[in-house]
Amino acid sequence: MTSSNDPKLIAFYLTQFHPTQENDIWWGKGFTEWTNVTKAKPQFEGHWQPHLPSDFGFYDLRVRETRRDQIKTAKQYGIDGFCYHYYWFSGQRILNLPLDDMLSDPESDMPFCLSWANENWTRRWDAAEHEVLIAQKYLPDDDVNFIKSVIPFFQDKRYILVDGKPYLNVYRPQHLPDAKKTLNVWREYCRSIGVGEIHICAALTHGNEDYESYGFDSGVEFPPHNLKGSNINDKIAFNGDFVGNVFQYACVAGSYIERSYKGSRVFKTVFPSWDNTARTKERALVVLNGMPDNYEFWLSSTIDLAKKSTNGEQLVFINAWNEWAEGCHLEPDRWFGHGFLEATLNAKKGLRRFTTFSEVGLPHVSEGNHRTFFKDLREMLSYHGYLVFSDLKRSVRKYPWLYDVLYPFVRGVRFLRRFIQR
Repeated sequence: MTSSNDPKLIAFYLTQFHPTQENDIWWGKGFTEWTNVTKAKPQFEGHWQPHLPSDFGFYDLRVRETRRDQIKTAKQYGIDGFCYHYYWFSGQRILNLPLDDMLSDPESDMPFCLSWANENWTRRWDAAEHEVLIAQKYLPDDDVNFIKSVIPFFQDKRYILVDGKPYLNVYRPQHLPDAKKTLNVWREYCRSIGVGEIHICAALTHGNEDYESYGFDSGVEFPPHNLKGSNINDKIAFNGDFVGNVFQYACVAGSYIERSYKGSRVFKTVFPSWDNTARTKERALVVLNGMPDNYEFWLSSTIDLAKKSTNGEQLVFINAWNEWAEGCHLEPDRWFGHGFLEATLNAKKGLRRFTTFSEVGLPHVSEGNHRTFFKDLREMLSYHGYLVFSDLKRSVRKYPWLYDVLYPFVRGVRFLRRFIQR
């Protein structure tokens, strides 16, 4: 049972899944996030790659029906809102078509808020200064022009409020040249046009765990940012020249459950799984055992922590609804189906089915993988067996000696089919 004091569950949402002029120039005609996702390859035995969608397929977010289906499913499994990543560069917006269409579509009836992704876009997908594709310039008029750009969202009745104030997240507060000045401009402008007070939250990313010194009202965790713990690379037999890091889910999640901060208003965040092999290949960060049961325990523990807070209205964030190239999604996939969604609803309902992380082993080929393999093999044999043996039947009737030649083979195929059907 949920109650009025339960925290709202807010899932971060990526709008990358549609072609854009910028991506056509940077990555090639027709590029979307799916381009990277489908190219991912396993880096070790038992590595769950690629992550491929099931229910929604390789969708295009310009299609309203897709977004409406996502909203229906998200609500069904306990998600209370989406936090859309917002890409604004000195007046230039990108990946904004799905967001703008959502705003104009009353049937997209999901509460939402924005997170300004205020970092450079680079060719390596990690915001490091290797090859900047589009930069955050922080021009003199950017403060007021940015806040003007988000006012139509603040004024929408679906916009998420915290303590009665529109909630705005900033992904890299430490990049703002003068954060306190920027926030003052935003607050004064919102007051001047009748929006009133706003709640501005700093994402705790790239080593920063402080929101107060920048003048923000709160902070929000953004795992796996500020990850703590030791990798288990020495326990993994990699396929090639892997130079990334593999961590245990229980170790990573446990460190966030136990973590405390200087500021008293920090919203907790969990992720269902994490594996950005699709983007960074051999440089990937892979969190092993990102499975529904482990995620359910982390989310349940985090909800319980949030309910104990006395610092105003609480949100719990989930990273993310659809970060497919980071192996980080609640949307149904071909590995676990609706497993992460069902775990979300279990946690929200307070079922508390687990008292610890249940999956802590090293990579192995799971029973589920065997089942998938055998299913595919069975279908292949049935199809090709039909094609081959339908022709052979006629020949065997005409030439009895063929029976003696083919019998051992036919018997072997029958045995194999019986075996995989067990």
